[in-house]
Amino acid sequence: MQPSIIVSSSDLERLEGLLSLPAFRSRGDLDGLRDELERANVREPADMPPDVITMNSRARFLEENTGREYELTLAYPKDAHAAANRVSIFSPAGSALLGLSAGQVIDWKTPDGNSIRLKVLEVTWQPEANGQFDL
Repeated sequence: MQPSIIVSSSDLERLEGLLSLPAFRSRGDLDGLRDELERANVREPADMPPDVITMNSRARFLEENTGREYELTLAYPKDAHAAANRVSIFSPAGSALLGLSAGQVIDWKTPDGNSIRLKVLEVTWQPEANGQFDL
């Protein structure tokens, strides 16, 4: 069962705009993101709970299988950079993280076929909670 997710209306609008571009429109690898956006509870940016992962949010995670903790920023594809822990929303991991809240857990398959269980420990920075609605 997938956890419930919350997405801001501005993130939804921007992501749907990207997904409709010719370069991305027919990419089957983005169907997971499309599915996530369809099932999301959509709220206005000013009404986003501060513990929800939105675009450009930073969050701490626990990989429950290994006990490893790390912090990631959910980024648009042009801003993604693995060395800076900026994961693309167009990656399976990025699309799985969008809209999760602190305390939620998600299972997902890595590209090599392994299963990983991630728990959101906390959202350490969220644009909406900081009054930055244009990121």
